[in-house]
Amino acid sequence: MSVRKMPSASVGARPGMRGEVRPSALDRWNPDVRSASETEAENTISILDVIGQDWFGEGVTSKRIAAALRAIGTKPVTVVVNSPGGDYFEGLAIYNMLREHPAQVTVKVVGIAASAASVIAMAGDEVQIARAGFLMIHNTWVIAMGDRHQLRDVAAWLEPFDQAAVDIYAARAGMKADEVAAMLDRETWIGGADAVAKGFADSLLTSDEVSTKAKNSAEGRELHALRELETYLAMANCPRSKRGDLVAALKGGLRDATATSQRDAAVISEVESLLSTIRSI
Repeated sequence: MSVRKMPSASVGARPGMRGEVRPSALDRWNPDVRSASETEAENTISILDVIGQDWFGEGVTSKRIAAALRAIGTKPVTVVVNSPGGDYFEGLAIYNMLREHPAQVTVKVVGIAASAASVIAMAGDEVQIARAGFLMIHNTWVIAMGDRHQLRDVAAWLEPFDQAAVDIYAARAGMKADEVAAMLDRETWIGGADAVAKGFADSLLTSDEVSTKAKNSAEGRELHALRELETYLAMANCPRSKRGDLVAALKGGLRDATATSQRDAAVISEVESLLSTIRSI
């Protein structure tokens, strides 16, 4: 149990509703930032991707974290974070798991911990952050569609989750709830030194604990581009399953092995049409 006595968070994702990565977080995320240690200890969990499962079954999920914690048992755990966020409800579930771990939890933010990832970071008994690292906090962000009645209903449904975030950040930093709520309202980026000064983190990581590369490795460029594409397709109200097929086709093969030949002009044209829609949003 966390010595911080952090509040638990209610997790109740609405059917058909999930959080999405904020474009502002993707813009700042460098997926090539890692821990400087090439081989992590057995009791280290790496959160170095979006939160929630993507169209290829990747991403950081509560199921994966639960399995890792079961393997670690009652030993102390270190959590290395560099994530632009993603599914807020998955983030709350992971936060609860880390909060309830029976031994010391040390969180190391080596890059950014944005959105849902910043909530996860708050579960640490000790939170360390790179001097060049960032936390980003904001109100629960989802992509929804419907008439004014349905959208008002969604807005009302989101309020308790925003309050849960306020409670978590306020408990960690020792700040007043209304001050934290104002920070969430305007989407606030908190640099490493400022995070320590404000109480969101306990100390700065030493420079030799972080491996930082330019955002130009082939793997990093592809991962970043795919994450951006999915986010923008979501903003154009493209269904999640359709997003997966479109991106997979552009990569060179649909998830369905029988349709691997469908990477053609029609697919690219459809993506371009959806992206054109985004420009008018």
